[in-house]
Amino acid sequence: MQYGSILAVYFVVWWLTFVAVLPIGARSHHEAGVEVVAGSDPGAPLKPHLVRKILLTTGLSIVFTGLLLWGLSNETLHAYWNR
Repeated sequence: MQYGSILAVYFVVWWLTFVAVLPIGARSHHEAGVEVVAGSDPGAPLKPHLVRKILLTTGLSIVFTGLLLWGLSNETLHAYWNR
């Protein structure tokens, strides 16, 4: 697989993982019992912890992309899928 293809696969896996990681640990104003300020969404998270979630997403995406590329290049799996 060429480097551009690997980068494209990583980009797609990163975004899918980010969407899956985003709601982890999010607490809204309503759930926390905090007063909702006028004009703000009551479902918006109090502390989104985006830097922590981006780092977690990056690590998981590296692992998931590596597993995907390994699976695509493994001869045993090719023989199993093509029977």
